[in-house]
Amino acid sequence: MTTPKRYERIAFVASPSGEAQAALTQLSALYGNADPDLADVVVALGGDGLMLQTLHDHMRSGKPIYGMHRGTVGFLMNEFSTIDLHGRLEAAQESVIHPLLMRATDAGGVVHIHHAINEVYLFRQTAQTARLRILIDERERMPELIADGVLVATPAGSTAYNLSVQGPILPINAALLALTPISAFRPRRWRGALLPNTAYVIIEVLEGDKRPVAAVADHDEVRDVRRVEVLSDKTISMRMLFDAGHSLEERILSEQFGY
Repeated sequence: MTTPKRYERIAFVASPSGEAQAALTQLSALYGNADPDLADVVVALGGDGLMLQTLHDHMRSGKPIYGMHRGTVGFLMNEFSTIDLHGRLEAAQESVIHPLLMRATDAGGVVHIHHAINEVYLFRQTAQTARLRILIDERERMPELIADGVLVATPAGSTAYNLSVQGPILPINAALLALTPISAFRPRRWRGALLPNTAYVIIEVLEGDKRPVAAVADHDEVRDVRRVEVLSDKTISMRMLFDAGHSLEERILSEQFGY
């Protein structure tokens, strides 16, 4: 009697690129292409942008997501191969991540709610620097930050925008968030802070009419914000699958040594 496979029904999604679409055709012919609602696992074919979109699309489904690199940036992806996909899925290691919840209030008082897997960031909309007030767990920690902006990054997102603005790389299983300034002017020597992932971060925009600021949760943008609240949403757990020896934990660790 054949033992049922844990990931028998596979749903494939692919970016619009020719390379990804060719991979979709190959893999669908070999393994079928199940309806995502009925699938045991979702396999994303593309780059990190597609992986983030796929995680957003299936954020509340509880389905594991496995990526194969057929795009530009592939930090979150496994190597592409058409061989023994069922075996690779069975042997894959699972990383569980929680998204950030952003609650942004705009100049008209409208509240916008979005989730972010990588980071939430605030950024000036004009040539003038932003003036921001930062509170952690409703206690003022910085009365005024003058900068291009500031971001809150998850461990999964710590190697993305956060790293490019000199923020710290966080191990994937660290119960931390990175709070990192973007081109800080004052305090000039402030390089950010490490926060527990239970932190409730509030960022208030000072002089918002004169110095307008936008807030972004991954790819969802809100213009002319006045107050942004950020916290880790523990009600959502997303499961990412990685080939043995190439787990997200290993990739983040390797990044810290320049690989």
